[in-house]
Amino acid sequence: MMRKLTTMKKIIYIGLISTVLNTACEDMFEPAIENILPIEEAYTRPLYAQGLLLNAYNRVPTNSFNDVATDDAVTNDRASDYLKIATGQWTAINNPTDQWRNSKSAIQYINNFLEITDRVNWATNENITRMFNDRMKGEAYGLRALFMYYLLQAHAGKTDDGQVMGVPIVLKHEGLDDDHNHARNSFEDCMQQIYSDLQQAEALLPMDYEDISNASQIPAKYQNMGLSYEDYNRVFGADFRLRMTTRIVQAIRAKAALLAASPAFSDGSSTSWNDAANYAAIVIEQRGGITGIDPNGGRFYEAASVNAMSAGANTTEILWRTDRGGVNTDLEAQHFPPTLFGSGRINPTQNLVDAFPMANGYPITHPQSEYNPATPYANRDPRLSSYILLNGSTAGVNNSNINTSANSPTNDGLNRVETSTRTGYYLRKLLRQDVNLNPSSVSGQYHITPRLRMTDIYLAFAEAANEAWGPTAAGSQGFSAYDMVKAIRARAGVGTDNGDAYLESIKNDQSAMRELIRNERRLELCFEGFRFWDLRRWQSPLNTTAQGVSIQNNVYNVINVENRRYDSYMIYGPIPYSEILKYNNLRQNQGW
Repeated sequence: MMRKLTTMKKIIYIGLISTVLNTACEDMFEPAIENILPIEEAYTRPLYAQGLLLNAYNRVPTNSFNDVATDDAVTNDRASDYLKIATGQWTAINNPTDQWRNSKSAIQYINNFLEITDRVNWATNENITRMFNDRMKGEAYGLRALFMYYLLQAHAGKTDDGQVMGVPIVLKHEGLDDDHNHARNSFEDCMQQIYSDLQQAEALLPMDYEDISNASQIPAKYQNMGLSYEDYNRVFGADFRLRMTTRIVQAIRAKAALLAASPAFSDGSSTSWNDAANYAAIVIEQRGGITGIDPNGGRFYEAASVNAMSAGANTTEILWRTDRGGVNTDLEAQHFPPTLFGSGRINPTQNLVDAFPMANGYPITHPQSEYNPATPYANRDPRLSSYILLNGSTAGVNNSNINTSANSPTNDGLNRVETSTRTGYYLRKLLRQDVNLNPSSVSGQYHITPRLRMTDIYLAFAEAANEAWGPTAAGSQGFSAYDMVKAIRARAGVGTDNGDAYLESIKNDQSAMRELIRNERRLELCFEGFRFWDLRRWQSPLNTTAQGVSIQNNVYNVINVENRRYDSYMIYGPIPYSEILKYNNLRQNQGW
């Protein structure tokens, strides 16, 4: 079916348009449920040309909770594909991390769009047509770079000859008669293609989509076209806030550079830690630098932040997100504990709990931490109780007490029923506590799913800057890795009573700062699908046993819950086995 849908000069199939955009974007594009037309029809009916681009938007991945394949979480869903790969069933045939089909299909649609867009009559006014064409080409280039990033993250790796290889670079729409038997390009070639696409996107896109109020605010390149500010808003106004922008493009560049500079890929890349730090700094400076950090950024999923993000608007923390949509109970139904009528799917590990420092900033293993194993949750980093539902915590609309102990009288207890916790913990982060799942009074709430968060960029900068310049050296932007980590921890309420004495004690030790930055990334981005990829790009151990806690009579005993079974070559993902069978020019990553 896919080949029929993507054949040059055959048909366009548009069935996903309505799920991409919100607000007035929906007013502008109102296709029938299914439209099958000759490609030439798109030249005079721009709605159908946009279908190609919007199909790519629909393919941008969202959080898959792959944390359950790491040392941060397990799941009580025994059918989970991520549970299977974590416990020894990861193959080139069974690969839930696969992006080959999704991202390559998206790039096909994008390439098709780029080949026709210059011939599309976007508006009756030729100057407005030019602006629409510029904008949507910019979106296409930005999206193509993003999908190349996803392909590299999932499928780049070393082949048997030791080369760091990427994926085939395909820049033209391919039909049935084209030769699809492409060899893989080098990782470096793929990175340069990402940078090239992002550069083109940046030249065509606005920093953000916002309405202007007078013609003098029209950018210089459109100033002499006789446009009104209404004309400009029609193309670049607030109605398009959820579309690709220069700000998003710059964040994608920072993320791609961090991947390329990381230990797993640096042998095949010319991108340096210095590059990665500077790319991240550009995004940070445009958000106000250190002082621009959103004080509520760590709780972007709670009511105050979510309610502020209507009509496509974002808080300072959110760079890009999905549409807020309608009120729903989906996340809570999956992850609330059983007594709150949920399925308790994600169970944070003791490993992750132990990674949260004390409120004074010291790791719990440090002599100055004041950690007491008899009261393990007392005086801890406030993020612990915000992100993880602990034994004795309250949750839900009625602030119900959650008892996860081994002798709990409720089904919230350790391993009581199929939907009970396996670790002694439940997920709290991302969930709205004002959602009610009681069948007699169900009520949902708005939710947002970030595609790009500033905290990801802050910590990308900190990691790269520490590697490039050391902990306290500031680049041209005037802030250092140390400055960034201090600000992030202060926002979380860590070390605020003692000047973050632990951070001060290691601020001149690059190795200790590296470990702290990696741990802060683990904490701040937990349950958002980062650690699975971070461990691999760092070449860190993958086989740490997932642990939990069994609590009986107020005695806390650490238990082993699930062994991890990864082979050393699995820091890189596989090329799909079916593709290797079909195309003899494709080389598999070593080990697969």
